[in-house]
Amino acid sequence: MSDPNLTTLGEMIKAFYHDNNRDGALDEQRILDSWQDVAGEFVAAHTLKTNIKNGVLYVKVDADSLKHELMYAKSMLVKKLNSKVEHEILKDILIL
Repeated sequence: MSDPNLTTLGEMIKAFYHDNNRDGALDEQRILDSWQDVAGEFVAAHTLKTNIKNGVLYVKVDADSLKHELMYAKSMLVKKLNSKVEHEILKDILIL
């Protein structure tokens, strides 16, 4: 039997972030971790850097043609990435 007083490491980390008003940081990391799944392996292979600041996902890619294709898919990508955390974290994506 398991001890009901035991807490998993994951629960402790979530509680720490919650207690320090950093819940959004976990959601942002989940979005960044989901980039390959949402954008696809090809896009992920050509992605040089991703980061989130003030609700905007910044994505640096290595090809101008890919940059233009991603510009057309921005709203769909925002919707799919936000669905990974089940609420709206991202407002926009900026392709660099």
